Amino acid sequence: MTSPLLIKGVRPYGEGAPVDLVVRDGVIVAIGAEASAADLAGAEVLDAGGLVALPGFVDLHTHLREPGREDTETIATGSAAAALGGYTAVFAMANTDPVADNAVVVEHVWRRGREVGLVDVRPVGAVTVGLKGEKLAELGTMARSLAGVRVFSDDGHCVFDPLVMRRALEYTKALGGVVAQHAEEPRLTVGAQAHEGEVAARLGLTGWPAVAEESIVARDCLLAQHVGARLHVCHVSTAGTADVLRWAKNRPAGVAGRMAEAVISAEVTPHHLLLTDERLNGYDPVNKVNPPLRSGGDAEALRRALAEGVIDCVATDHAPHAAQDKDCEWSAARPGMLGLQTALSVVVRTMVETGLLDWRGVARVMSERPAEIAGLPDHGRPIAAGEPANLVLVDPDARWTVRGAELASLATNTPYEGMELPARVVGTVFHGRPTAWDGKVRH
Repeated sequence: MTSPLLIKGVRPYGEGAPVDLVVRDGVIVAIGAEASAADLAGAEVLDAGGLVALPGFVDLHTHLREPGREDTETIATGSAAAALGGYTAVFAMANTDPVADNAVVVEHVWRRGREVGLVDVRPVGAVTVGLKGEKLAELGTMARSLAGVRVFSDDGHCVFDPLVMRRALEYTKALGGVVAQHAEEPRLTVGAQAHEGEVAARLGLTGWPAVAEESIVARDCLLAQHVGARLHVCHVSTAGTADVLRWAKNRPAGVAGRMAEAVISAEVTPHHLLLTDERLNGYDPVNKVNPPLRSGGDAEALRRALAEGVIDCVATDHAPHAAQDKDCEWSAARPGMLGLQTALSVVVRTMVETGLLDWRGVARVMSERPAEIAGLPDHGRPIAAGEPANLVLVDPDARWTVRGAELASLATNTPYEGMELPARVVGTVFHGRPTAWDGKVRH
């Protein structure tokens, strides 16, 4: 039995007067008046001073780069960034070296996450061997491994063959899992460097058409509904994709085969909510990402779709890169941005300050829905007595300036360099233990 933790003066979901909260053995045991009567002998005290308490965030889309590119990120540094960003669980994508397409690699990632102990690191298994889109990976052995993989993705590559995608959906259905698709028709994006539109034409960059994403999402929604499987769409970036998702989710049950059993979900990144292709005017590769930054109209449509629940959740697509992979000409630069420590602030700026979401809504899109999609029973739970103590404490009135060199990641490729953002994560509690407090990691 561990010493209790007393969190003083916190406001769950930003509602009502501040209350005290008591945690013991990883579980919330008392809130409010009950906390005053609790046995607090030897308790550690966190003075929350009116901070907003939310369920700890869950990121369905994180690149931790280990194994293979530990020069850009490790499970330790990525976990630190996650804890400082308010996350208590992250899903590590499979495009490592070697690829996480077998039990050995996913168990390595799972073990390293447990050794670091700052967040719940869950490996994502590849859908196909080597991310090549040709032959299904060892889905069953990864699911039965110690890592217990339930999310499968070839992120960075689309499972473009419809027959392979159908088989993946059928197998993951039997395993109780979900396929997370990187939606990109590769024949429509050959040589593409930027969103196909006025900005790309003016800058002389080969356009990346929205339909390359939308056509795959439409196809996969139909496939998932045909076989009654679970499909998750990664990093939605266009207004048209939001329309496709709205249509697919509203189709009457029974229209296609066993459609009533199908579950379709989707994520949007913070950068696609805030940033647009106008950022490309200076050819700064820090703004290069896959899928590309889209138009202002697309960003507005994505914000509305997230507020409506058409898009289920926010996922960072945290993608650290070495300086030499970003500090080069645009065409040679690797796509990707840091996201773990800035995600909450960007969501507050785009969704809370605009009135599209309140703090309950933030909890829904950053914690509750991603935990449900991934099947994490101990995360995204209500802040109530008897529930797991995975929490984030937020100062809603804070303002802070982003400096890439001050972030916990080994990389510095943040598109928000020098930008002032609202709200700040003050503390993170993982399984009842503070893992971050006032900008510092607590091991």
